[in-house]
Amino acid sequence: MKRRDFLKAVAGSGLLIASNPGQAFAITRPPKNMPPEAVGMFYDSTICIGCKVCQHACKEFNNRPAEHTIRPPEMVDRVWDNPVDLSAKTLNIIKAYRHGTGAGKNNEVDGFAFIKRHCMHCVDPACVSACPVSALTKDPKNGVVSYNKDACIGCRYCQIACPFNIPKFEFDEPFPQIRKCQFCNHRFAEGKYSACCEFCPTGASIFGPAKDLLEEARKRLTLNPGDYYDYPVQTVNSNQRLKQKAAKYINYIYGEKEVGGTQYIMLSGVPFDKLGMPVLSESSDVALSEGIQHTLYKGMLAPVAVLGGLLFAVYRSTRNKE
Repeated sequence: MKRRDFLKAVAGSGLLIASNPGQAFAITRPPKNMPPEAVGMFYDSTICIGCKVCQHACKEFNNRPAEHTIRPPEMVDRVWDNPVDLSAKTLNIIKAYRHGTGAGKNNEVDGFAFIKRHCMHCVDPACVSACPVSALTKDPKNGVVSYNKDACIGCRYCQIACPFNIPKFEFDEPFPQIRKCQFCNHRFAEGKYSACCEFCPTGASIFGPAKDLLEEARKRLTLNPGDYYDYPVQTVNSNQRLKQKAAKYINYIYGEKEVGGTQYIMLSGVPFDKLGMPVLSESSDVALSEGIQHTLYKGMLAPVAVLGGLLFAVYRSTRNKE
């Protein structure tokens, strides 16, 4: 086959597909909704004290080792955990923001603040969509995005797909796995919940039904700076409360709308982009990509069109030679 004929065949196949653009490319599948019994987590940066008890609890209850990223002084053993970012050893991390003098907590200028990073448990998770073997799945009832090591083939597509850069691969293990927060779902059967929330001393991280967490976040946005408020500890509907003064909040709930919504939401006194959170659209990229893929391959439309064009080109080339 001549190069010119090949290009004509491919172009013709493309025109065939494009002849019905409403069916091929203008398809974005409907967005997914939060599962009716979805659980989640709510982090309030303004009352976080940066103690990192959540980090320790996460490692203890998920059997993750300490991570030594800073070389200790001579003759001092590496006995403390000091990760600088999420990794296969650190599934949950508290990071600090500091500006200027760093004198005022929750101040964008000359202040400091904390942010808690881990899996967002997206309503429409890109990692689940990208995984070719369903090693990552989203529970249809509680919405937790969990990982099955026995199904994983180590392709790491989930790492590339995640807009929050969450899944981490164990490059230093002989039988590596993907590691990420799973809301401590292995504790659910015991009537327990995420360890980071259970051991947070100030109520900065709380667990509970996703709809109740969102309601709690919206309620806090109505507070005036200096108002006293009874902040729930451990869980959103807990009877244990800590009366604290409310800080000035940024009027935005991060995670409520990002990429179609998540089950981990946050409030802060400092803009979230300053805290290292990505600025993302409200629509899910997965809805668009899956819509296009499922339309093109529905009934094998695209492959049949391309194959038909190539066969026709071969036929013409053979006929001309004869």
